[in-house]
Amino acid sequence: MFSGRTPKVHATNRLTRALAERAAPPLDLTVSNPTAVGLHIPGDPLAPLADPRGRLYAPEPTGSLAARRAVAAYYARRAVAADPARIVLAASSSEAYGWLFKLLCDPGEAVLVPAPSYPLLDALAGLESVRVARYPLDPAGGWAFHAGSVEVEIDRLAARGMRTGAVVLVAPNNPTGSGVARGELLDLLALARRQGFAVVSDEVFLDYRFAGAPDDVPVAAALGAEGDGLVFSLGGLSKAAALPQLKLGWLLAGGPDDLVREALSRLEWIADAYLSAGTPVQLALPELFAWGEAAAAAIRARVLANHAVLSRAFPPGGSIAAGPLRGGWSALLRVPAVEPEEDLALRLLSEVDLLVHPGYFFDFPTEGFLVLSLLPRPDLFAEGVARLSRALSR
Repeated sequence: MFSGRTPKVHATNRLTRALAERAAPPLDLTVSNPTAVGLHIPGDPLAPLADPRGRLYAPEPTGSLAARRAVAAYYARRAVAADPARIVLAASSSEAYGWLFKLLCDPGEAVLVPAPSYPLLDALAGLESVRVARYPLDPAGGWAFHAGSVEVEIDRLAARGMRTGAVVLVAPNNPTGSGVARGELLDLLALARRQGFAVVSDEVFLDYRFAGAPDDVPVAAALGAEGDGLVFSLGGLSKAAALPQLKLGWLLAGGPDDLVREALSRLEWIADAYLSAGTPVQLALPELFAWGEAAAAAIRARVLANHAVLSRAFPPGGSIAAGPLRGGWSALLRVPAVEPEEDLALRLLSEVDLLVHPGYFFDFPTEGFLVLSLLPRPDLFAEGVARLSRALSR
């Protein structure tokens, strides 16, 4: 009766079950909702949603031209050339992923995703009947991306008779913060044209790049033509303006004109079946982006300050060490692998009333990682780090 794209039983891990059994919530160092962390940003971002033109429903499959021009202007302020004709609006970057998996993969074909990375990609691919395979980021190189790792995995899948329809980049990566070097990107795009796959670059954290490698570049589709491969860059208001509740994302297509034309024609057909980008939020986009500049600045300041607190408590070179802040909203804490990460997370929950994520949630290749959000209020974050330090010193 039910589709195989959904799990028969929604299994939960021990940490989730332990949280459900608690009478009161713990101090949460996993929170990633920017609307729930006490950011003080002047102005009312919801005011422009009252535009009376929003009462009229006049849907356009790829989004209104004015809204797509607003997205192009957002990119232009970041020195990225973006043609509004190559932009497609969706309700979220997650929906954009789903559309791209429909566009690029038949059921049973593969998409390659980085490891470590955010676990949502498995669910999004599974809902499109697409298989997920992983290529490793380089731990010795600060979780750097290497196109050669992608080629090895594509060849392995091909030997099993499986086609790869898309390779996903996440830049900055969540949770490592690592980016993509220009040379590696060009190698990947050249490989994409030879092998017949597209590149999907998740760049929702584009505005939160801190201390990456000097040759890291925003993909943002602008380099697609240089590598002669088809590439899509994803973004959205959730991170760009800290407004996840307004539900607007986008994709920007890049690459050779022939491939982009066909891709956009097919994407328009897909988008026309959903028409999910709301009229009020599209009308408000220029003002939302303006408000978002202040929101992003507040988040960057918060993230940098909280990471400094974590680094003072767990300096580099120690047996317990905070990783460098390269990008995004997360921090890595390297801990001795003397107990399984899940056991450690459960112990922190029970002993010091503190919630952190174990690294295996993100497909780290070995034990010994905790993942913390850098978004909490500074006083709560400092208290959480103090509790963490006490528990880990035992």
